[in-house]
Amino acid sequence: MKKFGISIFLTFFVLMGFAQNDAHIVGHVLDASNREHLPFVHIQVKGTTIGCQTDETGHYFLKDLPVGHLTLVFSYMGYKTLEIPVDLPANTTKEIKVELQEDAIALDNVVVTVDRYETRKKDMATIVNVVSPLVIEATGATCMMDALGFQTGLRVESTCANCGQTQLRINGLEGQYSQILMDSRPIFSSLASVYGLEQIPMGMVDYVEVVRGGTSALYGSNAIGGVVNIITKEPTKNYFNVSNTSSMMGKSAYDINTSLNATVLSDNQKAGMFLFAVQRNRKQYDHDDDGFSDIPKLNSTTAGFRSFFRTSTYSKITVDYHHVSDFRRGGNKFDLQPHESDITEQARHEIDAGGLNFMWTTPDNHHQISVYSSLQNVLRNSYYGAQKDPNAYGKSRDLTSVSGATYRWLVNKLGFMPAEFSAGVEYSYNNLKDDIMAYDRHIRQEAYTYGGYVQNEWKNEQWSALVGLRVEKHNLLNLPMFLPRANLRWTPAKWVILRTGYSSGYRPPQTYEEDLHVNAVGGEVSLISNASNLKAENSHSVNLSSDMYGNWGRWYGNLLVEGFFTRLNDVFYLREDGRDAGGNLLLTRINVAGAQVAGLNIEGKIGYKPFVDLQAGYTFQKSNYLEAQTWSENPDIQPQKRMFRTPDNYAYWLLNIKPLRALTLAISGKITGSMLVQHYEGYIPEDREETTPTFCEVGVKVAYDIRLYKNYSLEVNAGVKNLFNQFQNDLDKGDLRDAAYMYGPNIPRTYFVGVNVKI
Repeated sequence: MKKFGISIFLTFFVLMGFAQNDAHIVGHVLDASNREHLPFVHIQVKGTTIGCQTDETGHYFLKDLPVGHLTLVFSYMGYKTLEIPVDLPANTTKEIKVELQEDAIALDNVVVTVDRYETRKKDMATIVNVVSPLVIEATGATCMMDALGFQTGLRVESTCANCGQTQLRINGLEGQYSQILMDSRPIFSSLASVYGLEQIPMGMVDYVEVVRGGTSALYGSNAIGGVVNIITKEPTKNYFNVSNTSSMMGKSAYDINTSLNATVLSDNQKAGMFLFAVQRNRKQYDHDDDGFSDIPKLNSTTAGFRSFFRTSTYSKITVDYHHVSDFRRGGNKFDLQPHESDITEQARHEIDAGGLNFMWTTPDNHHQISVYSSLQNVLRNSYYGAQKDPNAYGKSRDLTSVSGATYRWLVNKLGFMPAEFSAGVEYSYNNLKDDIMAYDRHIRQEAYTYGGYVQNEWKNEQWSALVGLRVEKHNLLNLPMFLPRANLRWTPAKWVILRTGYSSGYRPPQTYEEDLHVNAVGGEVSLISNASNLKAENSHSVNLSSDMYGNWGRWYGNLLVEGFFTRLNDVFYLREDGRDAGGNLLLTRINVAGAQVAGLNIEGKIGYKPFVDLQAGYTFQKSNYLEAQTWSENPDIQPQKRMFRTPDNYAYWLLNIKPLRALTLAISGKITGSMLVQHYEGYIPEDREETTPTFCEVGVKVAYDIRLYKNYSLEVNAGVKNLFNQFQNDLDKGDLRDAAYMYGPNIPRTYFVGVNVKI
C-alpha cells in the first residue's frame, strides 16, 4: 500500500498539464452587511468539475472555462448559497462581483450523506447535522472522539481503563449499531473500529456529517443507530499550515499534538493535492495513584494525501491514501516488557488505506455516474494479558475492500413533480485473522456482501417524498436482506420544516470490534464468542420532527424537536458462561427476544451576528429489552430489562463569543445523566450493578489571531477541558480490577495551549 501511495503521488504531478481555453472569469466576494471581502469562499461552475476559492483578500480567478451559458455557485459556511448565471463568449475575461448574505443557521449548506449526492440541507427529507470547522476549533478537538460529543443524540465514552477503547452511541444504541464512513465509503472494519475514533486526527478532516436513525437502505448492515460521514479536506487553494496543541492531564500526564497541512494546485487548477501529517504523543495517566493507568500511553502518527485530477470539464478522478502508525499501552510497570507486568493491554497498529473515485456528469447536469474502490489493510501486534502471562501476545491481520458504482438522474418531471432518481451497486469484502495463543483463540472470518439500492425522491420547495430499497446478500446469511426506506418532508412556510421517516436495518452474525478487544477482569481476561445458532439482528426505526428557523435583523434562531423509536428483533446480547480452565471469563453472544429505544431530541441555536452564537442539544430516551435478561451468574442480581450504559438524559452546549475580530472565547459543556453499569468481580468480591452519578463537563478556550505579514497569520490559544475535574472517583484498583468498569468524562481536568501558523 505504501508503494501504491508513492506511485500515485508521482504520477499525479506528471499529469498536471492540460490544453487551455481562453475564457476566464475574475471577481471578488463581499459580505453584504459590512461590505468586507470574504476569504476562502468556494466557487463552483455548476454541473462541471471546475471550481476554486477566493484568496485571503476575497478575490478569485476561474481560468480556461468552457464557453457558453454557465452557472456560478458561491457557497461559504455561515452564508446563503448564491447561484449566478453567466454567458461567457470565447476569448473573453468577464468580471463578476458578488455579495453574500449571512445565514447563521446554514440551511443552504450542501450535504451528501443521506442521498449519496450533494443536496441542500433544507431540501433534505432527513435531518443531517454538520460538525463544522467552527465546532472543531471551539472545542479544541484533536481527534474525532473529541468532536462528536457536541452533537445532539451522540455520546462518546471510554469503555476500558487499560487501553482506552472508545465507542460512539447514537440515540442510545451501542457503537456496533452505527456506521462510520470516510468520504461516504464504509471502509472501517471491526478491527479498525476498536480504536478508530482516536485514530482519526482532525488535521485531515474538513467537516463531519451526522445522520441519526437507520440508513441501511443506503449503506447496508450496521447503519441502524445512524451514520457518521467524515469528509476529508480537498485541495482548493495553495496554502501551508502547521499547528501544535500541548496539554497536561492532572499533574504530569502530557498530551502533545502536532499537525502539518499543505495544498498544491496546478496553475490551471485542473489538478491539486492536499497533504497532511499528524503526530500525537500522550503519557499514561493514573487518576487514583494505584500504579495502574486509567488513560493509556499513546504514540500515533498519521500521514497521507487527497488529490484530484480533472480529466475534462465534466469528469474528475479523486485519489486518496493515508497511513496510520498507532501504539498504545495501558496497565502497570511501563518500563518492563508486557509479560513482566501484572496487567498490560498493548496494541501496535499499522494501517494503510486508500481509495480511487471517478465521477462524470453530463453537460446539462441531469446525469451523474460515480465509480469507486477503497482498500484498507490493518496489521496489529498485541498483548492482552494478566498475571505475567508470557503467551498473551497476539497477531491480527484485517483486509477490507469496498467497490461500487452510483448513478443519479435529475428528472424535470416524473409523474406529478420534479424528481431525483438514484441507484447503486456495491461489493464489500473483509478477511480477518486474529490469534492469541494463551487463550487458544483463533478467529478466521471471511465476510462479504454484494447488493444494490434504488431510490427516488420527488421534491420541490414545499414537498419532498422519498422511497428506496436496498437488497443485500451477506455470505453468513442464507437469504438476502430487503431493506426499505421512506421519508417525507413538508415545508408549509419558509420558517418551518416538518419531516417523518421509516427505515429498516440489520446486523449479521459476525465478529465485531468488542470481540477483538480483550478486557482484563479480576486478574484474568474476558473472551467473547458467538453462539453456534446466532441469527441476524434486524431493526425498524421511525422518526418525526419539526425544524423551525428565524432571522430578526442581526438576531437568528433555530429550534428542532425530534421524536425517535427503534425496535430491535433477535437482538444480540452478551451472556456470562462461566470461566475456562485458565480462569478467564467467557461471554457468549446470543439472540434474545428484542429491545426498543425511544426518545426525544431537542436542539437549538441562537445568536447575534457576529458577536455571539449559542448552540445546545438535549436528549431524553428510554432503552429497554422486551424481556428481562440475566447477565451474571451471581444469584443476587435480578434479571434486568434496562440496557446498560444508556443514561435517560444527556446534553451539550457550545457558546462562542467574539468581542473583537481577532479574539474568540468559547465555553462548552456536556452533561451525562445517571445510568446503570455492570461491575464484574475481582477487585470487588462479586458482580454488581452500579448506578452512576450525573456528570457535568465544562471546557473553556480563548484564541487570538495575530496578522504577521500580508496573508500570513498566527493564532495563539489556551484553555482548559473538564474545568471542574468531573472524573470517575470509584475506579477499581490494582491487578484484580475490572478494566471495563469505566464511565463518565473521558479525561480529567486538562490544561492546554496551542499555536497555529497559516501561510
